[in-house]
Amino acid sequence: MKILNYLKKHILYLDGSMGTLLQSAGLLPGEYPEKWNLSHPDVITGIHTRYYDAGSNVVLTNTFGANLLKFSPDELEAIVHAAVENAREAARRSSGTQAKWVALDIGPTGRILKPYGDLDFEDAVAVFAATVKAGVRSGADLVFIETMNDSYETKAALLAAKENCSLPVFVSNTYGADGRLMTGASPAAMVAMLEGMGADAVGVNCSLGPNALIPVIEEYLRTASVPVLCKPNAGMPRPQDGKTVFDIEPDEFSLDMAGMISRGVRIAGGCCGTDPEYIRQLVSRTADTDPLPVLPKNITAVSSYTHAVEFGSAPVLIGERINPTGKKLLKQALRDHDMNYLLEEGISQQEQGAHILDVNVGLPGIDEAAVLRDAVCAIQAVISLPLQIDSASPSALASALRRYNGKPMINSVNGREDSMRAVFPLAKKYGGVVVALTLDENGIPATAEGRVAIAGKILSTARKYGIGPKDLVFDTLAMTISADPGSADVALESLRIIRTKLGCHTSLGISNVSFGLPEREFINSAFFIMALEKGLSAAIMNPRSAEMMKAYRAYMALRGMDGDFKEYLSFCSSLPEPAAPASPVRAEAPGSPLPSASPLQEAIIKGLKDRAAELAQSGDPMEIISGDIIPALDVVGKGFERKEVYLPQLLMSAEAAKSAFEKIKCRMPAGSRASVFKSPVVIATVQGDIHDIGKNIVRLLLENYGFPVIDLGKDVSPEAIAEAVIEHHAPVAGLSALMTTTVPAMESTIRLLKEKAPWCRVVVGGSVLTKEYAELIGADHYAKDAMDTVRFAEKIMS
Repeated sequence: MKILNYLKKHILYLDGSMGTLLQSAGLLPGEYPEKWNLSHPDVITGIHTRYYDAGSNVVLTNTFGANLLKFSPDELEAIVHAAVENAREAARRSSGTQAKWVALDIGPTGRILKPYGDLDFEDAVAVFAATVKAGVRSGADLVFIETMNDSYETKAALLAAKENCSLPVFVSNTYGADGRLMTGASPAAMVAMLEGMGADAVGVNCSLGPNALIPVIEEYLRTASVPVLCKPNAGMPRPQDGKTVFDIEPDEFSLDMAGMISRGVRIAGGCCGTDPEYIRQLVSRTADTDPLPVLPKNITAVSSYTHAVEFGSAPVLIGERINPTGKKLLKQALRDHDMNYLLEEGISQQEQGAHILDVNVGLPGIDEAAVLRDAVCAIQAVISLPLQIDSASPSALASALRRYNGKPMINSVNGREDSMRAVFPLAKKYGGVVVALTLDENGIPATAEGRVAIAGKILSTARKYGIGPKDLVFDTLAMTISADPGSADVALESLRIIRTKLGCHTSLGISNVSFGLPEREFINSAFFIMALEKGLSAAIMNPRSAEMMKAYRAYMALRGMDGDFKEYLSFCSSLPEPAAPASPVRAEAPGSPLPSASPLQEAIIKGLKDRAAELAQSGDPMEIISGDIIPALDVVGKGFERKEVYLPQLLMSAEAAKSAFEKIKCRMPAGSRASVFKSPVVIATVQGDIHDIGKNIVRLLLENYGFPVIDLGKDVSPEAIAEAVIEHHAPVAGLSALMTTTVPAMESTIRLLKEKAPWCRVVVGGSVLTKEYAELIGADHYAKDAMDTVRFAEKIMS
């Protein structure tokens, strides 16, 4: 039976931890677990067999870290082939009579993708693709992408799987205690993107114990129309007799997981700390449970790297300003490839209250596909709003959709056959909510009935491509009333019918209605209110228009969509006094705004690195560092610590500060540069661990706070770390580990540092650690995040 058919009527049981059992079997610190597929096949097969015997339907191959960044192509092929064969042999040996499948396990690369790191998106896709192809050749039944803590890397992995195989693909992400990925994505954002791209099941693994993940799982179950999986840890880790143990026993784990299944989880297993006994008790406790049906949620949503925007609960504002039509300065910026201009335009609209940004770069004489891709990449690196990718060129849409970090709006398709043939396959592959214009080969119908008929045709054709009504938003085309006074009524009536009778969401380009008339904002704002009363879901509009925002805030207050009138009152307080010049609203600026922030501080806070570099070219270097750069970084850092700012924003602000600092260093006399720096910090990912995401983030922040950083890289022996600390007489050493199998190496490193460099204070971090665990292995400080490391280093240096 095919696994997806089995899932329709059954709970699917996964396996538990591999690393925990390999440690028990003798895996040494620094050894690559994946190589045991070749050197110890009986051990790997034996572990898989125990899971099948315990009741697992699916075992994950021992290939979590098997990729081209770690192994040569020939090594990778041999390891994956052996891994799949070991799991197949286990299925043959197992005494269990349940249905069995082998999943190709794919974990993260351990690298940060550009622009925050050094791994290009397409290179990441290629790395994952090589593993997928090897798994397909070896006969895997499905692909299981797991432990992903970055939405962009998750997209790269899923895209590689979908482009290189026809197997089912399950995708599982790792969430922190704040209910978000390391890079900021919410569960709803991940569901929107992954389901849009065609993942067959989505969910959560690792991180925490079952009960701690309940809020995340509930959000998955609320939003996902595909099966939800849960593969949590056995609680939190701690060292005991030289080994890593966890604080939830099998009986408690199975009871908690039974609660997950009763909520609607359809795929269940365990991660770090679990073993076959955990799975045996899970299966025993829930085998007779009737699974809840997986129902379509019919949620129309787009997403960015941080959050989803859902249509229906309140009108959505789509900022229209990144469009060269009638904008001389924007046209020149596009010709000059000046992304700073686009960023500042986007930030301004975000601050004025836009929920989504339209991005259109259509201009004769430029390479639209390349410029639209670059614009999308630049904007999504700095601005957290979802984007509406707007182009009449299918190749430009494809270029931008591929690199978009989330689920975008796609503007647009229409009722012409060639348009639907070009756009719908792109929406199906990359995911997106498609704006559908109610026109066809015969133009724009003059009646509401004609436009609704085209909407019906688009709906019917979209279904043939596997795109349902929830991923279509219909634009009923506001035309200028100066040419046809009745055109507004036709657009509004079309909108009403589509919303009430077809049950679909709608959008309008509001400002089109007033073209050719004086005082256009008066017409636009009145038309906006009329459209909202007819059921308008989203408006493409200028959020910098005071009249439009007055209309919107008043409507929200009158319709009871603004609890306690918080947004209305905030908006009113931001309005200028009569006859005074307008001042910008800073509702969404990251961190806590500095009073009277300087232009350089604003550039750093907003992550505008080119602008920051430009502003740092004049003034006293030391005053700029102490009066602008460090205060601005502190604003963003404190926002990050309060969970108001997410990691990508923190990193882009750090990059902006770095750009400013590089300009300042060039203007400083050689003898005075040393006074800028503090004592050195040695950092490394411990032996056996190739994941250096956290370490690289720490390095970037430390450098921007003036610390010289000796970065030893990843998979570093205790001896090499101790030698570096002694050589530089470093007062602080930072150690990172992502995998439970490498925590013993961290403990060994700390022990050696205490012996060889007793003056050095050791700070540790990583998803497998806790404060208590860090204390037990001898660390001086547990850093819950990168900023915590900076704070600790500053404390030690002071």
